Amino acid sequence: MSLVGVQASNERRVTSPTLIFCAHGTRDPAGRQVILDVAGQVREATGLEVLEAYVDVQDPKVDQVIAQIPHAQAGLSAVVVPYLLAGGYHVYHDIAEAVADRQDIVAAPALGPEKRLIDILLDRIEDVGAQATATLVLAPAGSSDPRSQADTEKVAEMLRLRWDGPVRVGYAAGPKPSVPDAVAAARAHGESGAGSDVAVVSYLLSPGYFQDTLHQAGADHVTAPLAPDPRIVQIIADRYSAALGN
Repeated sequence: MSLVGVQASNERRVTSPTLIFCAHGTRDPAGRQVILDVAGQVREATGLEVLEAYVDVQDPKVDQVIAQIPHAQAGLSAVVVPYLLAGGYHVYHDIAEAVADRQDIVAAPALGPEKRLIDILLDRIEDVGAQATATLVLAPAGSSDPRSQADTEKVAEMLRLRWDGPVRVGYAAGPKPSVPDAVAAARAHGESGAGSDVAVVSYLLSPGYFQDTLHQAGADHVTAPLAPDPRIVQIIADRYSAALGN
């Protein structure tokens, strides 16, 4: 769904299914503001009714938001779009369970793996001035769910196809290796060659605790989170459109 294609009249605002923008949730004020900013950008770009919901930490939870949406007599009343980078427990359990009893509400997949996310990562790497042969440590938040880890590995492989140096994965929490261990391993193996650097590539959507920990991993560079970025708004619009069969 192009941003132009989803610009809507007032009539469309009334008749189109609601977009439930479902984020993880954070205690960090800056992270909360980014979530609201991106949701607002989606609202402005699509002309849809956009409701924020969360799976953890913040309220309202996604099931609470769904409970407030009137049942549609025909068609869909809402689409839940996860503001999450990978499929995992929150997608396959929390969100799936929340929509299970509502035939008029569907859930879209997570935002990644997705080529446009790789484009953003490469832009963030360029922003910090990492050398073209630097070892990259892709750094997601981390999840014990193997489906989430599989999505991360797919993203790492997509990044390898577009980067001249080595690409490792290090998790900010949970699975091993940790980000500091991945950075240390890259230096120990001298993967990038003499004088080359190591860059931690944040695979996070917003600032907060996990982003802060990346700066303590001992890398030469740490990239900024992915959001806000207009390409993320586009991905969300596309997830919504695909859920409608468009």
